[in-house]
Amino acid sequence: MLKVKTFKSTIFKDHRGLYWTSWERKKNSLNFNHDKFSISKKNTLRGLHGDSKTWKLVSCVFGKVFFVIVNYDKKSQDYLKFKTMILKQGENMQVLIPPLHLNGFLCLSNSCVFHYKLFYKGKYFDVGKQISLKWNDKSLKIKWPKKKKLILSKRDR
Repeated sequence: MLKVKTFKSTIFKDHRGLYWTSWERKKNSLNFNHDKFSISKKNTLRGLHGDSKTWKLVSCVFGKVFFVIVNYDKKSQDYLKFKTMILKQGENMQVLIPPLHLNGFLCLSNSCVFHYKLFYKGKYFDVGKQISLKWNDKSLKIKWPKKKKLILSKRDR
């Protein structure tokens, strides 16, 4: 089984909208040191990317995404096994992804905002030193909900 954990925060909802806590240090031992957001158009596919030392806590704060996590730990019996799920706004679901696990997503709504909360020791592994797999790698057999007219970066083509 993949070493991925999911969290669901309590939502406070009233006539103004929603309010929830995304992270409490007292409940978890990771001391996050980097946050990122991505804003994507419908049919944008990002990833599969990761590295050997970064923990990621991710969530879809606006819109809806098809989310994929791939185990890339060559020493694991679950090497190249993957898990998929739908993440969407209002469900306040967060996924904690350990190092040597790659992740990617496909924006299913007209637009989406995806949040990455990162923990790593030392220098952050940015694009040039990350591990990447093609989203449609034949050995993975991921059943993406859409495969045509995707919006991809050069890196993900």
